[in-house]
Amino acid sequence: MTPEQVAAFCLQLPGAREDLKWGSNRVFSVAGNKMFAILDFLGDGLAFKVGKDLFLGYVDRPGISPAPYLARAHWISMQHPYPMGDDELRDLLTRSHQLVVARLPKIRQVGLLLD
Repeated sequence: MTPEQVAAFCLQLPGAREDLKWGSNRVFSVAGNKMFAILDFLGDGLAFKVGKDLFLGYVDRPGISPAPYLARAHWISMQHPYPMGDDELRDLLTRSHQLVVARLPKIRQVGLLLD
């Protein structure tokens, strides 16, 4: 996937919006300010949240590393071209979105949870 395809996919997720933060970072968030992905992270990278049970497995893969400043929250980062297939990347971005949504108060989750 290209960075533009990643951005378009992220914006298709329920309640997602895009903001520019910290200079030129394209931040994708839900429920106002809860980030689930960052494009142009430290250059031309992509960073997003993964489940804590998957974190160590992903950072052991070539081309994937703990995201600086965000690794304690189980975020990974990678540079373009991304070291995984399009379907796997879409799945991980969807999971990142859903991990963030699951931590919202129940009343704010309405309409944001996927089946």
